[in-house]
Amino acid sequence: MHVAYWIVAALLAVFYVYAGGKKILQSPDELRPMMGWVDTVPLPLVRLIGVLEVLGALGLLLPPLTGIAVPLAVAAAAGLVLVQIGGMTLHLSRGEVREIGLNIVLLALAAVAVWLGTSRL
Repeated sequence: MHVAYWIVAALLAVFYVYAGGKKILQSPDELRPMMGWVDTVPLPLVRLIGVLEVLGALGLLLPPLTGIAVPLAVAAAAGLVLVQIGGMTLHLSRGEVREIGLNIVLLALAAVAVWLGTSRL
């Protein structure tokens, strides 16, 4: 189970550092081709989502690596579940049913990280 947690956490961390970093650093014009929803959400909220994603990624890795406040890794994974629920809600409110596939995969991986974290960490 320990190895499984690290595989799931690493996959999620890579994705969220990339996606969150883009939301933090890029302009709405640069984000629009990949994230059409940026026009319907205020820019400070887009940046906040990016910060939450990066913090979630760090929260998955740093507590177990350092051995300090290890239960925070489970909290970070649960937070990423909530981020995906929010993303799915946004897509569905915009009628973008076909856009939620990635959200479902990321939600499932984050839920697995919660489960693995509570059973092993």
